Amino acid sequence: MAGMPAAYPFSAVVGLADLRLALLLTAVNPAIGGVLVRGEKGTAKSTVVRALATLLPELDVVRGCRFGCDPAAPDPECPDGPHVGAAPVVRRRASLVELPVGATEDRVVGTLDIQRALAEGVKAYEPGLLATAHRGLLYVDEVNLLPDHLVDLLLDAAAMGRAHVERDGVSVKHAARFLLVGTMNPEEGEPRPQLVDRFGLVVSVTSPDEPGPRAEVVRRRLAYDADPDGFAARWAAEDAALAERIAAARERLASVELPDGELDRIARICLAYGVDGLRADIVVARAALTLAAWQGRGAVTVEDVRDAARLALPHRRRRDPLDPPGTDEERLEETLSNEDPSPEPDPDPEPPNGGPSGEGAPSDEDGGSAEQPAAAPGQPYRPRVLTLPKTGERAHAGRRSLAYARRGRVVGARLPQGAGAPHLPATLRAAAARGSRTVAPADLREAVHVGREANLVLFVVDASGSMAARQRMSTVKAAVLSLLRDAYQRRDRVGMITFRGTAADEVLPPTSSHEVGVQRLARLRTGGRTPLAAGLEAAVRTLRTERRRDPRRRPLLVLVTDGRNTAGADPLTVVPSLSGTAAVVVDCEGGPVRLGLARRLAVALDAPCVPLAQLSATNALGRVA
Repeated sequence: MAGMPAAYPFSAVVGLADLRLALLLTAVNPAIGGVLVRGEKGTAKSTVVRALATLLPELDVVRGCRFGCDPAAPDPECPDGPHVGAAPVVRRRASLVELPVGATEDRVVGTLDIQRALAEGVKAYEPGLLATAHRGLLYVDEVNLLPDHLVDLLLDAAAMGRAHVERDGVSVKHAARFLLVGTMNPEEGEPRPQLVDRFGLVVSVTSPDEPGPRAEVVRRRLAYDADPDGFAARWAAEDAALAERIAAARERLASVELPDGELDRIARICLAYGVDGLRADIVVARAALTLAAWQGRGAVTVEDVRDAARLALPHRRRRDPLDPPGTDEERLEETLSNEDPSPEPDPDPEPPNGGPSGEGAPSDEDGGSAEQPAAAPGQPYRPRVLTLPKTGERAHAGRRSLAYARRGRVVGARLPQGAGAPHLPATLRAAAARGSRTVAPADLREAVHVGREANLVLFVVDASGSMAARQRMSTVKAAVLSLLRDAYQRRDRVGMITFRGTAADEVLPPTSSHEVGVQRLARLRTGGRTPLAAGLEAAVRTLRTERRRDPRRRPLLVLVTDGRNTAGADPLTVVPSLSGTAAVVVDCEGGPVRLGLARRLAVALDAPCVPLAQLSATNALGRVA
């Protein structure tokens, strides 16, 4: 576009060698499956991705085709086709399409052209972003915040190279081959491991940790800001060389050979990493072939396999959605050296500070001041589904509670209030009510959808001596860990407050980073008296603050306690301040004599009370609502 400043040059990026290599490889061979870039804010993730688009070769497209068909091999199912004979050709740059987090499904896959439907009475398809991105680059910033069904849709299209749309009475198929790049900040929450696995390569980036590179980053950025076109011109030769190298590697790729020995090596590496399925093997093979083409070699070498495995495998070893991603360079090197991989470390080592749970730890059942070492959590499980009792207004997409949403089950129709999908039967009924056989704009109705929303789940956990028996605290930690994982899977924000001694502590301010919650839970120590009222007061303060920050996200209070209160005010005096807040009490009381204090507290909170032993979904008779 005229007047737009030049993009930051790809060659001018300082450091980030793995990221630049991964992006260049997928530019050569989009079949690798795209790149997911993980990194904290301010690490140039978006800058590098946008710079890559300037290196992609120019394209010949059929003039007037909204789906970017290649004149040499037009899509036989193109909705704007068929393109037969010598179709007029136009040459243009590969497109860079940025998908915003708030995009609707209609915007991504396309929808019915309402204007033509009303004016001409025909079913016409309006292309979406997948059509625009065909043969170009599709960039999704904050991909971890994108609704899961849109991520699935994008990754399926990237893998199949086609988009198939069935909606609003329109059935359309069109080519959708693009280079997919997603960026994310881990502090804002992790995507599901199943989705991460669908990306071919995953790269983690950090800021330079030496003063020299940091200063050079600032120097170049200031120079670019002062004169974007002049700065880009100084790096034009390097970028042009990279663009030529991408084009040459694309031509060379089909002739590169993968020797059987290297293919066997890939299989051994994937087995050593313990990956599921065969997608990892295929991605490593494609990446190794592309690396050989990039380096100008005719056959894959062990170095190509090593670099491909380093980019394609570490994130696929995650067995738990809350496990941090990591690398295993030693295992990779052992396998590359044809040595047997070392045995897996013990996944459940003996907890420190003594023997088995429950032995050798001081007891404080009477609310004394003794402090216990941190107990290891027990084995997590799938918990009962905890939901809010009422249907909320439009809120954050998730999987926990019912809410009116932009997508989901259609429950009615109304006059248009935004960018909602049209409700064709209601529109036709409105026209018929006027006695008209034609539809006017005033007849238009939009569908009302009920979907699922994400919530703020605030855990308030008793860490006092009244629950200090190590075996019992291990069980409680297993329950909270299970609920944390459930909150992760349902796209909730989570927070955690613990109370012990004389005060409460907000150990985890509300966040989307569920991994932090797991880490804080593992370090949680117990002992001291039971200031239950202080825990509830801390919950009131946190909920008020979060309500001001984000009034659309409804809270769910999960109180994990045996109901005892041995310090501070009467907890019932705090209950009125929680009026209107949905809550669930997890009763952790044990022993042969039970006082039922947690159940009394649940009645005061107008909340269901779930005994700890019945929290598991296998023991549940129904949902807690």
